[in-house]
Amino acid sequence: MSTPIVAIVGRPNVGKSTLFNRLIKRRVAITDETPGVTRDRNYAPCSWNSRDFLLVDTGGLVPNPKEFLESQVKSQVEVAIEESELILFLLDTQTGIVGVDSDIADLLRSRKKEVLVVANKVDDSRSETDAALFHKLGLGEVISVSALNGRNIGELLDLIAGSLPSVPEKIEEEEIPRIAILGRPNVGKSSLINKLLGQEKMIVAATPGTTRDAIDTEINYGGRRLILTDTAGLRKRARVKEDIEFYTNLRAIRSIERSQVALLLLDGYEGLTNQDLKIAEEVTSRWRGLVLVVNKWDLVEKDSNTAHLYAEQIKKKAALLAYVPVVFTSALTGQRLSNALDTALEVYDQRQMRVNTRKLNEVLRGEIDRRPPAAVRGKFIKFSYIAQVGVAPPTIVFFCNRPEDLQKSYLRFLENRIREHFGFIGCPIRMKFKRKHN
Repeated sequence: MSTPIVAIVGRPNVGKSTLFNRLIKRRVAITDETPGVTRDRNYAPCSWNSRDFLLVDTGGLVPNPKEFLESQVKSQVEVAIEESELILFLLDTQTGIVGVDSDIADLLRSRKKEVLVVANKVDDSRSETDAALFHKLGLGEVISVSALNGRNIGELLDLIAGSLPSVPEKIEEEEIPRIAILGRPNVGKSSLINKLLGQEKMIVAATPGTTRDAIDTEINYGGRRLILTDTAGLRKRARVKEDIEFYTNLRAIRSIERSQVALLLLDGYEGLTNQDLKIAEEVTSRWRGLVLVVNKWDLVEKDSNTAHLYAEQIKKKAALLAYVPVVFTSALTGQRLSNALDTALEVYDQRQMRVNTRKLNEVLRGEIDRRPPAAVRGKFIKFSYIAQVGVAPPTIVFFCNRPEDLQKSYLRFLENRIREHFGFIGCPIRMKFKRKHN
């Protein structure tokens, strides 16, 4: 199940960005007394009482806009409402109910979404009676908070966690591999899927940003069922000027969460860009498998060694992605597209792989004996046991007497030795270190 989305909705200048910053416990959204300051939309992960969700800050909503900017904000807020599992309808206790608030309440009722009515700017108990007036909107109980000073924020988070849909128990059945097709705008994602399908299911155009929704397509490949997800081009957040593009990014990130492996398309002419690295980080930070697919390879002048040199340059620029396989394709001609899917399935299978505990200890203890970790303040670090405790992502626990003294360079050494002996190609490895006294 993908992470649920919680959107903060309300008219301009009721404190949405202040509440957003308060809930995520850091200053991300720009706040100002001037209405309509929020332009580029913000989202951030939140967790409370073991419930994870994405919190979305939206612009000030005017249900009957008269200006172009207001209509743009309205369209993207409506997308946020549609995408969300829970709406926080934020109101200003100091001004009470105004006409726009009633219009927003009508809009929320028509969407039949779960709504929490949040009365903001209740700085002390004397303002509680003012907050009670919002019951007139007919959207249920009202919780009063002060986003500015943090009053009742814990109680609000309790309500959010309790209102989110429950996580269903995992059903033991054959899982269909989900492969997300990612990349910057106009690198050929939809063209790649069209070529694989042999039909024009996706709209393909030279204008960047054609695909705005994530689209799932189930195929049978070599007798194996797969689900391919075409996503909109992911842009740098600072460059997401058009409001709809923000929600395009949001949907693409949800597609990453729903997938097990991502194919990240690169432009054969441009190589690995900084934005490609940001997208790769979105994938690996969620512990998903990754394959780099260099598209438009038919247009690149090359000799027999070009692909090798290109791959080496990628890994030199991004040393942390050295474990990620690189495939060279052309979505236009279909050149080596099967290699991309074959590699994605290999990564999927490697994510599910479990190494025998005896073999794991035998191999890694040998490597540790040959290169033990450096002593810290005269104290030696000794490993007692190693075990793989999970898959998808592969999770390996090391028990030692002084885990806090292990240096990052030694952690990289251990990861490299794991990959050298056992593979896990294209898979981030989660390593945990626990204290165990000898």
